[in-house]
Amino acid sequence: MKPQKLLRLVSEMLKNSKKSDRELASILGVSQPTVSRTRARIEKEYINTYTIIPDFQKLGYHIMAFTLAKLKASSESLSSGEMMKKSKEWIASRPNIIFAADGEGFGKDFIIVSFHKDYSSYSKFVRAFAMDWGPSLDNFESFLVSIGSEYTLRDFDLKYLADDI
Repeated sequence: MKPQKLLRLVSEMLKNSKKSDRELASILGVSQPTVSRTRARIEKEYINTYTIIPDFQKLGYHIMAFTLAKLKASSESLSSGEMMKKSKEWIASRPNIIFAADGEGFGKDFIIVSFHKDYSSYSKFVRAFAMDWGPSLDNFESFLVSIGSEYTLRDFDLKYLADDI
């Protein structure tokens, strides 16, 4: 399949990964075996995982938090490798964290994106973060999003990227 069609297939899969190969073949104007072969290649090379994006509010989540942190330039207590190992373990033990990475902006160099049932669970999360990581942090701040707010302009969904591919 030509690169342009391959990207179009990825785009269609982002919009709805449940579409059959036959439906995708019809949309792309290629044969179903071509789509099946290409989908297998895409799944091997480009797709990390399949998942759903639920209605978080209906599942009881009311807060999405973007926690930005500034790490200290050097930590006397942990080596870089030890810090990475501890970080991965800390994050792995908190299934409400959906993304965490280094980055840059607003004077910060680390971000955590997490979901919380209510303000109390968010507060507990922040307290644990401060207690566990305080010695390694210069500071941190959070931006809270009220899930289901009447001012939500676009729901959290990756399907919107489909039109950018």
